[in-house]
Amino acid sequence: MPGTAIRSTSARRIGRVAAPAAERPSVAEVSKFLGSGATRQSGDCALLAPDGTKVALPESVRLVLGRAAEYLARGDSVTVIPSARDLTTQEAADLLGFSRQYLVRLLDEGRLACRRTGRHRRIALADVLAFKERRDRRRRAKLDALARLSRETADGYSELR
Repeated sequence: MPGTAIRSTSARRIGRVAAPAAERPSVAEVSKFLGSGATRQSGDCALLAPDGTKVALPESVRLVLGRAAEYLARGDSVTVIPSARDLTTQEAADLLGFSRQYLVRLLDEGRLACRRTGRHRRIALADVLAFKERRDRRRRAKLDALARLSRETADGYSELR
């Protein structure tokens, strides 16, 4: 469900967060404020609590928040997942945009690695992201080939001139 926001109270559950359209201008302002690593020095940013407590924002946190704000301002959803985490088949399927049944078929065919914990399968997040990157690279190559073919054959179609 692209564009939907899943607000999860469970720290273990993967959920996408999307900024409502009304919040996007404010999120864009936050993104601009956090800037890139080249425009801000470590220690330039801080969090201010309602009671006045001020905490310096570490560079690593600033970078994550800046990137998340950039995507949210564009209307994209954002998910933050610890990189060493193992995913359930449903979580991996959601991340890839597949049905759980299709993901299980890929696991059975050995196209994606998993390990078993009792009757359950667990998939390393790194493996899911690597699979997604390979899939996206193949898709881009096929789309580039299709666009090239379309340009080459456009000469034969007068309505495309």
